[in-house]
Amino acid sequence: MAEERPLRFVVMVGSLRKGSFNAAIARALPALAPEDVTISTLPSVGEFPHYDADVQAEGVPPVVTRAAEAIRAADGVIIVTPEYNHTIPGVLKNAIDWISRLPHQPFAAKPVALETASQGLWGGLRAQLALRQMFVYLDGRVLSKPEVIIPQVQTKVDAATGELTDPATRGFITDQLTAFAAFVRR
Repeated sequence: MAEERPLRFVVMVGSLRKGSFNAAIARALPALAPEDVTISTLPSVGEFPHYDADVQAEGVPPVVTRAAEAIRAADGVIIVTPEYNHTIPGVLKNAIDWISRLPHQPFAAKPVALETASQGLWGGLRAQLALRQMFVYLDGRVLSKPEVIIPQVQTKVDAATGELTDPATRGFITDQLTAFAAFVRR
């Protein structure tokens, strides 16, 4: 059997909070990924200015260009986000809007994996649905299964260390990353 080529994924975190549970999950991803997969973090969505066509006409901000180039160079994108008001955080939507407006739209045909976590019982399910709808329009190739939807995330991340400690959650994230690598290689 031929050896599989190494894969590079980038992760976009939809939360700005210093003690973000979703950022904790994103930090755990490299250790949970298959051996031949590396994962790096995109610039913070908080660094993107509010989208404004007038600003775009003057020139795309460097943070947008850096993120877009990293997405183009990556084999896949992982989005890890909380759910705000039954959808995605505005800062995440803003970052996706900026990136999607560039020539040779970076999300087109790009494999995407979604992970959501919230303190409630639904685990960010509606945020995943909103992202899936957006990526249909953006022509992203969203992994269908296995889904990573983490309810009551505050019981799965150690508040003192910011580490994802729940073995079951770590296990199903590992399963998703393995499936995502196979999805990307197809």
